[in-house]
Amino acid sequence: MPDLISGNNVIKMHTFIEGQYDIAVIGAGHAGCEAALACARLGLKTVMLTLNLDSIAFLACNPSIGGTAKGHLVREIDALGGEMAINADKTCLQIRILNEGKGEAVQSLRCQCDKNAYHREMKRTLENTQNLRILQGECAEILTQNGAVCGIKTTYGGIIECRAAIIATGVYLNAETITGEHRQKSGPSGFAPANALTESLIKLGFNVRRFKTGTPARLDGRTVDFDKCTRQSGDENIPAFSFLNGTAPANSHECHIAYTNAQTHKIILDSLDRSPLYNGDISSTGPRYCPSIETKVVRFADKERHQIFLEPEGADTNEIYVQGMSSSMPHDVQKAMYRSVSGLENCEIMRYAYAIEYDCIDTLDVLPTLEFKKVKNLYTAGQINGTSGYEEAAAQGLIAGINAAYKISGKGPFILGRDEAYIGVLIDDLVTKGTEEPYRMMTSRAEYALNLRHDTADFRLTPKIENTPLFTVERAQCFAKRKADYGKIFKSEIITDLLKVLGCGVEVRDKRVKDMAAFDLNALRWNKVVICTDADVDGFQIRTLVLTMLYRLTPTLIQEGYVYIAESPLFEITCKEKTWFAYSDKERDEIVSSLAGKKFDVQRSKGLGENEPDMMWLTTMSPDTRRLIKVMPENAQRTAQIFEMFLGSDLQGRKDHIAETGYQYLELADIS
Repeated sequence: MPDLISGNNVIKMHTFIEGQYDIAVIGAGHAGCEAALACARLGLKTVMLTLNLDSIAFLACNPSIGGTAKGHLVREIDALGGEMAINADKTCLQIRILNEGKGEAVQSLRCQCDKNAYHREMKRTLENTQNLRILQGECAEILTQNGAVCGIKTTYGGIIECRAAIIATGVYLNAETITGEHRQKSGPSGFAPANALTESLIKLGFNVRRFKTGTPARLDGRTVDFDKCTRQSGDENIPAFSFLNGTAPANSHECHIAYTNAQTHKIILDSLDRSPLYNGDISSTGPRYCPSIETKVVRFADKERHQIFLEPEGADTNEIYVQGMSSSMPHDVQKAMYRSVSGLENCEIMRYAYAIEYDCIDTLDVLPTLEFKKVKNLYTAGQINGTSGYEEAAAQGLIAGINAAYKISGKGPFILGRDEAYIGVLIDDLVTKGTEEPYRMMTSRAEYALNLRHDTADFRLTPKIENTPLFTVERAQCFAKRKADYGKIFKSEIITDLLKVLGCGVEVRDKRVKDMAAFDLNALRWNKVVICTDADVDGFQIRTLVLTMLYRLTPTLIQEGYVYIAESPLFEITCKEKTWFAYSDKERDEIVSSLAGKKFDVQRSKGLGENEPDMMWLTTMSPDTRRLIKVMPENAQRTAQIFEMFLGSDLQGRKDHIAETGYQYLELADIS
């Protein structure tokens, strides 16, 4: 029973039964929302406890959903019956495909959302979900009996009896915000922190540690000169986040790009003694892949500038989020450094940047189901598990919710493998390797990235929920349609006769490769299937499925002579205004030797890397940075017959487009 201290008197807190539930979810961030919805939709009586109803699904940092690898997680959440993708589509201001110039496996959707609308729509969904109660309050203690969860207790003395509990406290647990010399007990954006629960977790055997993250300032958009910035528009004709929606929502807002400069960097470097990150005030571990602007300036001292993005916070506000300039500098330093950026000279700050420290746990104490090893039916999800990002949190919340519901319903565990989903990679990394810093999902973490593209998430994962209430009538209808559409492509002889007009648009850039019989295919670092067709049945997803089939058939197709190999350069060597591309260490050394006595720069290519093997679209490959090597087909006539289906009547238009991009169109006769 919690005690209240008033002066010298200790007042006993009276307890009462708040309610009886199957599952209690502690926290209403992105992990908590997905966990609560999953439990309730699976038929379990659920209560979700939140510090403040106004912080439900709050986008505390960037009001965006998705991004590299994160977009994969969002679509996987959707494929498993989660809500994040649906809510992102509802509240979208701008949507884009990232890495469109790279292979299909590393392409991801990213949506700029309306912050207030995202919270409002998710809250509406939760409030209207059967079996779910939302309760404002703070959890003070996890109650156990015989080594298993039996309830939770609030700071007001309310006892919530339950058979399982999911802890999804986000960054609120013992949270403190730090700006310059000022430190205070606070959650993000001034919300109250959760100060009571950590002691209970330690008593239960959790290994608690301290992580840090941060957020940039929000500017008054009326005081930003966007004409000095580069406009970044959304993409058209791309899929929505949710497989329940055919096309992406309309783009209604623009984002903009700006850059820091020498003056910005000088202001920061001159004030490092006042930076909590460098004067010892902050000792907790921050995110490596989302560093503060002061960290970037110090760590990458050779960089003349750093890119920043100016992004709208919502349709009902003038607030502009300055992505790339998170900071914990004092307010006066922040004001000077933001105003040093071109376009921001007269900017007014509406909310200053800050760092935030919070408690989290060691996930080596957690099972693949996200159940705590030392207490039965107690699960953890989200940033309490040491992850960073809304998408990582939501994915864990969904899996924790499903597993909690399954376990108390007498069903087996729900575990995704690394070869099945990015969610599987995420959780496997956490529970087998642990993390010493805020964990961010990246495509390079997935060994099976080629088979885990975001557009195939439903084919991979939706069958796993077909016999559950998560597989709604609407989802069943959409899934059946997608399967039927894809079936039209592959039910004939496509698999055995797949490649047709593959010579279309191929240019042999390496004049040294003349003797194909003597050419060693294994010498290539990355082998790519090159295809140039825009035909589809259900948006661009069809082409990616075709590419998946091609990749799986690549060894056979190379032997039969139907494949072109695209090689990405390893190095870019720049001297004055000229750039050379080296495809091996030897080529790099030869080019460097030829530049002896001259000032030059050598960088590893920004193109594909060893951890990003994937198919490339021929027409999106820059002629200057890709070398295409032709493998002569033994049967050009058969090749022509297959690809005719994909090119169809648009063949001439395809030729014209290829010509515009600088590639040479080769008739089939030229490659026979």
